[in-house]
Amino acid sequence: MDGGRLVLDSVTQLSSAARGRVACCASHGGVYAAWYAARAGVSAVVLHDAGIGRDGAGIGGLDWLAGHGVPGATVGFRTARIGDGADMMARGVLSFVNAPAAALGLAPGMGCRAAMALLESARLPAAPEVGGMGEARHELPGRGAMRVFALDSNGLVGPGDAGHIVVTGSHGGLLGGRPETAVKAAVRAALYNDAGIGIDDAGISRLPALQARGIAGATVGADTALIGDGMSTWRDGIISAVNPLAAERGGRIGQSARDFVAAMLEHD
Repeated sequence: MDGGRLVLDSVTQLSSAARGRVACCASHGGVYAAWYAARAGVSAVVLHDAGIGRDGAGIGGLDWLAGHGVPGATVGFRTARIGDGADMMARGVLSFVNAPAAALGLAPGMGCRAAMALLESARLPAAPEVGGMGEARHELPGRGAMRVFALDSNGLVGPGDAGHIVVTGSHGGLLGGRPETAVKAAVRAALYNDAGIGIDDAGISRLPALQARGIAGATVGADTALIGDGMSTWRDGIISAVNPLAAERGGRIGQSARDFVAAMLEHD
């Protein structure tokens, strides 16, 4: 909370209390995050552009929101940490706005806090009801008892994934800088999108936290794979950063995501 507005590290933290309110959520600005915010009934939302990335996936949710009449904007990845709502409010500068937001006076270059104040003053209605948009989970080829899963979101990791490999479409940033948010289960290895890496190397901040837990971690470049799409991470991703444990097991920068996973499976 920041006064009457909602300031959150992830759209997944939105609850029924969000209905009709303006939210600043430090998730990537892709379609899934936009849908999640609209489903919660926010009246407007500011997200993170996650380095923009391949095919503009990091801001793809803005047009989706505009199609539902919901004002939306993103802050630039070089101005505030992804996964950190408080930092977006303190340092974030808008990078993109959709048409409904522009009509209210929001524009690139505006500070996030000022933009939030404008949205609040507009006294906007709650987002209209939207249909479903389930996140995908796919099983990929593993080795022996070692299984590999492609997940659109790190939020889909569950206890049953412990000891296995997860290939996610999520950004590689900790939520609010908290190490416990790196991953919810003791997986063997985890792969994320670097969200352009960004200010304070926020887009790869999960990697040291994973290392401390004995988990091999890596990111793919945002310009190589669609953020929010686990299968794109798997099919298209090129490794941009690895933690020491991943490097010990054969992970390296410039490697394909497929080859990274193969290296992790070789060291089971």
